[in-house]
Amino acid sequence: MRSLAVTLASIALLSLCAPAQAAPSKGERQQEIRATAQETLNRLYKTTPGAQKAVEGAAGYAVFSNFGMKIFVAGGGSGKGLVVDNKSKKETFMKMAEIQAGIGIGVKKFRLVWVFEKKSDMDRFTSAGWELGAQSTAAAQASGKGASAFAGAMSITPGVWLYQLTDDGLALELTAKGTKYYRDNDLN
Repeated sequence: MRSLAVTLASIALLSLCAPAQAAPSKGERQQEIRATAQETLNRLYKTTPGAQKAVEGAAGYAVFSNFGMKIFVAGGGSGKGLVVDNKSKKETFMKMAEIQAGIGIGVKKFRLVWVFEKKSDMDRFTSAGWELGAQSTAAAQASGKGASAFAGAMSITPGVWLYQLTDDGLALELTAKGTKYYRDNDLN
């Protein structure tokens, strides 16, 4: 018992003596999100070469990184990202929150690239946010209009496309249901 008390006291003393790490600044957090977004775009362009034409030719795009966990019947996740207006180059930093229901156990990481063909859809996404609920549907574009530029993307609504990347590559199904996107007031 005495050795346990000495061990706990030692740990407490060491934690008091450890140098305090300053929280990252606003600029550092923004730069981290930009770096993750660029890495995600590079992965997407390597996996799906036509995506670069779609992203660069659109009114704007958004890139998000998400981490989620599910234990038995409930789960959730969170993420962060940014929206870029291709014309003005204006950035809007965003957050996402996810809620899951259903039986399962696991941890998942994925990245999302939204492509907004129209500025009005992008503006609505940044100002009012977006929710993907259980009623949301998405289908991988296989043929028809935009097949080459949007191959591998899911049509969320007309003019709004979504690429979902997992550690294994491009996902052809939408697993980001029950997700809310909203502005990060601390970073804007």
